[in-house]
Amino acid sequence: MRGFSGRSGRGVPRVPRKTHGPGRHPPKRLRSLLSVHSLAGQVFLLQLAVVVLLVAAALLALVVQARRDSMTDAEDRTLATAETFAHSPGIVPALNSPDPTKELQPHAEAARKAAGVDAIIVYRLDGITLTHSDPRQIGKHIIGPYAEAAAGKAFTRTFRGALGLSVISAVPVRAPDGSVVAIVAVPVTVENVQHRVQRQLPVLFGGAAGALVIAAGGAGLASRRLRRQTHGLGPAEMTRMYEHHDAVLHAVREGVLIIDADGRLLLANDEARRLLDLPADAERRHITDLGLEEDLAELLGSDRSANDEVYLAADRLLAVNKRLTAPHGPRGSVVTLRDTTELRALSGRAEGARERLKLLYDAGMRIGTTLDVKRTAEELTEVAVPRFSDVATVELLDPVLRGEESPGATTELRRTAVAGPDEKHLLYPVGTLVRFVPTHPVSMAMAAGRAACVRDLSTSEGWLAQDPERARRILDQGIHSLLVVPLRARGVVLGMASFWRAEGSPPFEDEDVSFAEELGARAAVCIDNARRYTREHTMAVTLQHSLLPRGLPEQSALEVAYRYLPAQAGVGGDWFDVIPLSGARVALVVGDVVGHGLHAAATMGRLRTAVHNFSVLDMPLEELLARLDELVAQIDADEAASGEDGQGITGATCQYAIYDTTSGQLTIATAGHPGPALVHPDGTVDFPEVPVFPPLGLGAGLPVECAELTVPEGSRLVLFTDGLIEDRDRDLDAGLEALRDALTGPDRTPEATCATVMAALLPERPRDDVALLVARTCRLDPAHVAEWHVPRDPAAVAPVRTACARRLTEWGLEDIAFTAELILSELITNAVRYGAEPITVRLIRTEPISGSAAGTLIFEVSDGSSTSPRLRRAHVTDEGGRGLFLVAQFAERWGTRYTPTGKVIWAEQSLHDGATPAGEELGEILLDQWDDTAL
Repeated sequence: MRGFSGRSGRGVPRVPRKTHGPGRHPPKRLRSLLSVHSLAGQVFLLQLAVVVLLVAAALLALVVQARRDSMTDAEDRTLATAETFAHSPGIVPALNSPDPTKELQPHAEAARKAAGVDAIIVYRLDGITLTHSDPRQIGKHIIGPYAEAAAGKAFTRTFRGALGLSVISAVPVRAPDGSVVAIVAVPVTVENVQHRVQRQLPVLFGGAAGALVIAAGGAGLASRRLRRQTHGLGPAEMTRMYEHHDAVLHAVREGVLIIDADGRLLLANDEARRLLDLPADAERRHITDLGLEEDLAELLGSDRSANDEVYLAADRLLAVNKRLTAPHGPRGSVVTLRDTTELRALSGRAEGARERLKLLYDAGMRIGTTLDVKRTAEELTEVAVPRFSDVATVELLDPVLRGEESPGATTELRRTAVAGPDEKHLLYPVGTLVRFVPTHPVSMAMAAGRAACVRDLSTSEGWLAQDPERARRILDQGIHSLLVVPLRARGVVLGMASFWRAEGSPPFEDEDVSFAEELGARAAVCIDNARRYTREHTMAVTLQHSLLPRGLPEQSALEVAYRYLPAQAGVGGDWFDVIPLSGARVALVVGDVVGHGLHAAATMGRLRTAVHNFSVLDMPLEELLARLDELVAQIDADEAASGEDGQGITGATCQYAIYDTTSGQLTIATAGHPGPALVHPDGTVDFPEVPVFPPLGLGAGLPVECAELTVPEGSRLVLFTDGLIEDRDRDLDAGLEALRDALTGPDRTPEATCATVMAALLPERPRDDVALLVARTCRLDPAHVAEWHVPRDPAAVAPVRTACARRLTEWGLEDIAFTAELILSELITNAVRYGAEPITVRLIRTEPISGSAAGTLIFEVSDGSSTSPRLRRAHVTDEGGRGLFLVAQFAERWGTRYTPTGKVIWAEQSLHDGATPAGEELGEILLDQWDDTAL
């Protein structure tokens, strides 16, 4: 290193005074560079040796890799050529041609030359060669390892033959139906492929030589630069420089760590050892083995930088700075440590603020998950305990719990939620109506509309005055601080939230007050949303309950039980009905309106009212559903015209069934609704096939089809809405099978059947309304039915009337015989005079299944005419026209029912006491038909 002045403090290189010519010694600078006694010369020789070794190794690796690539290329080339030729579009037709060789040989040779392989050979499955690079081999039988290809699987093999190491690939040729019809084999000699690689070896050697020259030049330049950077310093001078550096490193009052890329400690100065309390053998050990705090060790062992990050080490707070040495040096990091223990208080406050922000975020996620006021209050207390307070309570106004508007500030609140340890029940229990004294912190916060903080409860006279004995026991349990926050939403106070801290927790501070107000504001919004939902839900439930049946009517055809359960998400539009019809018949109705809320409930009421009105008119079942479909379509059209988007009722369904107790006949039709289930007396379950009409409002004039079946006595007819059998986790088929399993078994009452089905199928939180109607069929005793055929002759009325009186006597109904004869005589006379044959009279006596009624006597007169009589008041001068008026006066109900062959005029007379007029009353009714002055 004599090229620099070792004595000059400035280290300026000396410039040679003249250039050496040829034949003279090399320049002094070059001799210094190549000298093994200098640091630069040693580095240069070392680098040159390393470069030579690397170039030789790289050259050897390239040659080996080239030979390996030649074998891979041979395998890939043969397989790709075989697959391409085997899958070519014309190969199968060529194989099926009269002369496959003539068709395939030219193409095979062309493909072989293009692919650079030795041959493209096509074999038939019997081993006969169809194409070959050697024409003499065509037509010969070849035996080879082609069983896999004949079985439909391509393969590649390496073998050593007469021409040396070779590779062959075989691919099956498939017909359009997928069967193997031939085999394509492509061989190639590896030597042919390697020949191309060997031609590249001179280029590789030339490149290696060039790389060696460049590397040597680069090593020389690097050594020259190293010589410049050392400023001509020799080993002794560099040693002194290191000693000075080491002295300074260990004398500074800042910890220094040097860590390598593997996380091992390379260097630690004295200050770092003191701050981190490192062991004596810390160097060369991994960071995780030094007993550091977990978060600090994680930072030191990671690949990220740090700027004045504060970490706890034992009882010290350290400000840590970390820088990565790459790319300016070897991979690793340099860390400096400064003792900042005085920042502990500030760090604690920052950590508290971070925890509060996280708690507010968690509160936003956890409070208000349901639209239930009480549950929302409970969620507020669960969020606050134990992360903010040891105990938390919520008191709300009673109107808020009912979903009503808040009446304003008041000191009467109901305890709604409590969270936290309260083993001895020191606080007021949930549900208690608490009347706070005016000086209590809750009353003061309610009046002021802002939070009230009591840091020491033992000094709060207002809190102690509320309940001195309870307050003393609370203080004895260690509860010492209270923070009360009003729950305000839309400018109205809904209630109060109280937070309590016990022994072991610090008193509430000003930062806690602002946080509690923010937490209370968020919770108040959720509580107000739940209150408004509760109000709307209550209104919808009230409306729906007012529209659903209040009870089941008395009738003699069916023993009925029902269940109705609104959805958790809100009231829907499911409904059911049991409607007594004329002639000892009963209609069972189940319907569903898509949607929830007030609109769905109101729509359900409209449809149920329409069904009732249509049923009263005794319409045929198919006509009733057709008219209901027209009504829904008209309602949708009216609402669409009024601009009420999304308020239509398209999607409503209905199922209507009529059961006749005299014959056991069941007639049923459905409009977009799931069919019924029929449980036979032996416990087996069927789902009768019912023609399905489109949902109401979508029929578009299509005819309604009905199903008729005879139901054995004691069977159970089960009608339901889709909310019972369908759910997010269960499809329709699975729901029907579950319903079948629940209904199958021994005979049960309808009430027990409802309970069993609901327990088996009802989800924990139903998302849709559920309506279930179970009816057990009864058959009318044939002895309670009397029927006569009447010829169209006025003289035939008297015999039938006499037979009717005789049958009433047999039934023990002599008391009403006169009225019954009068009603029946008027109906028969009307049919004989205005109707058409055949005329039939039927008398039915029914008894209710349950209830206190004594039963009903039904009169039915049918004829072949479709004209219906009308009730009118006869004039004084009219000789007739009073028959139907008398029937309407004496009968409880009467009407007309049309049949496929005519009509039926019917009337009902109740058998309970007082239902039939006495003789005096009957005479007065008859005399009222004439005007005394006219007589």
